[in-house]
Amino acid sequence: MKKFYYFSKSKLKFVEIRNFYKKFVFLVAFFAVLASFFVFGSFLVFNEFINPDSEVKSLKNSNKLLKEKFEQLVERYQQLDETVTRLNEQSKDLRLKANLEPKQNEINFGIGGSVFEPIESFSAGKISSFLKDVNSYVDQVSLKVKLEKNNYSEITYTLKQNESLFDVIPAIRPCEGTISDDFGMRFHPILKFSRMHNGIDIITDVGTKVYAPGGGVVESVGWKGGYGLTVEISHGFGYKTLFAHLENTKVKQGQKISRGELIAYSGNSGRLSSGPHLHYEVQHNGVTLDPINFIYDDVKIFEVAKK
Repeated sequence: MKKFYYFSKSKLKFVEIRNFYKKFVFLVAFFAVLASFFVFGSFLVFNEFINPDSEVKSLKNSNKLLKEKFEQLVERYQQLDETVTRLNEQSKDLRLKANLEPKQNEINFGIGGSVFEPIESFSAGKISSFLKDVNSYVDQVSLKVKLEKNNYSEITYTLKQNESLFDVIPAIRPCEGTISDDFGMRFHPILKFSRMHNGIDIITDVGTKVYAPGGGVVESVGWKGGYGLTVEISHGFGYKTLFAHLENTKVKQGQKISRGELIAYSGNSGRLSSGPHLHYEVQHNGVTLDPINFIYDDVKIFEVAKK
């Protein structure tokens, strides 16, 4: 390998340069890096001189894009808010149909499209205020959605309950005949003094078919003092019905029945019966009610009676 020398004035002789190639490569690399920094720095200085607002423009463009995206998001949430508001109006009618109390204006936050002022400048304060409004708006719309979801869940549950209630609640005249004694205080024809009449009396021939006015379970069948042969039905939801002075029965205790099913034949049994008729009572949670309010004359017995 070729050797390189230099003349040393102190030693007055030629001295060999050791590791020449390594030193040479190091110097070349050093000056190359130095030149790169010089060129890059010159470019930055030149670019700043030619286009001094480039960074500011870049930030403004980024802010503009961000603003547009936020405005699109706000527009979508405003559309969602309007949809939820319309659903809330519809749910008011549904609550009435489901026999539910109307909801108060618990989700009326008074938020509309004008809640957001357009951002004319890109100052940090304006953007911060805008983001705060957006966050608040999103929270309130989310709450409206949650409340409306709970509202519809309540309506759905109640409608299902109502379907079950409508199947069992007393709703038809239990037998053919003429209603004589009404519900309320009356002068008893046998006892000869005024007392509460807890039902109605339907005058009809012995052996007239008696039908269940609603679905339920037979709670008792048997003799009940002055009522004579009696059938009691538990309809659920707190409702019970009683049929007294029967000739004979067609059901037994614990039997499930549906509206219009034959349960007995009217008669004249019991010491307090003044003649052939059906005594009919309706109770709710232990309180006797006027059976007339549970007879819909537009629903005929033969339309629902089981063949």
